[in-house]
Amino acid sequence: MSANLPTTRQEMMAIATGREIRDGELAIFGVGLSMLAGYFAQACHAPNVRSITEGGVFGATPVGGLPWGIECNRISSNAVSFTNAIDALGFLVASGRCDVGVIGAAQVDKFGNVNTTGIWGREIGKSYAPPKTRLTGAGGANDIASGARRFVIMANHEKKRFVDKVEYISSPGYLDGGDARERQGLIGGGPSAIITTLGILRPHPETKEFELSAWFSFSNVDEIRASTGWDMKVAKDASQVPDASEIELLTLREVDKTGMLRKK
Repeated sequence: MSANLPTTRQEMMAIATGREIRDGELAIFGVGLSMLAGYFAQACHAPNVRSITEGGVFGATPVGGLPWGIECNRISSNAVSFTNAIDALGFLVASGRCDVGVIGAAQVDKFGNVNTTGIWGREIGKSYAPPKTRLTGAGGANDIASGARRFVIMANHEKKRFVDKVEYISSPGYLDGGDARERQGLIGGGPSAIITTLGILRPHPETKEFELSAWFSFSNVDEIRASTGWDMKVAKDASQVPDASEIELLTLREVDKTGMLRKK
């Protein structure tokens, strides 16, 4: 990477997530950083990605910068088709036709379960009680996590976010590990990676507990483990993630030309 093009942690997370998306896949992106990663992949190395949003905007390429929402004019203006959430989530995703999805997380645990509903600060118990902090909710993330063939989670790597067990499962990962998804009848394959502002976590093939797979050049194993709320294991073949190339970074910034998601 060019020395005069330093990469922020948010940008490296988006680039690493985009690298997970393969050319020709049917991919669904959430709002914000999920869209940045997805449309970066389309612009950089996966031109034949068939993109869809939760609102049913299919086959679009952003115009004039990153979309503000799932039906923003920046993507709806040149879409191949413009339908609705029932088609996107209820048909393509729920039927297992969607290859990959990208979602965010306010809280994520060692089995890749995501909480975007609320923070209680205690066990909820059998009777639901209002949380101390109400979060934004799942939106279409539960559908993506339940039905997509695989999905990628993006999250800022902080101990308060990476917990041993989420307080509430808004979107299912591997539940309590092992074959729990299959036993519950979920059609989707589960999370293939958690990509953070520090590195990449992947599930153990048998236990499904997430382990450290790779770290970014500005981070290290000790920092990542210290920022994680469980005793995170390190994969035997763990290594450093290749830095963003100059063309990757320039492409990412062209997708986010207004700089609305460019953070340190």
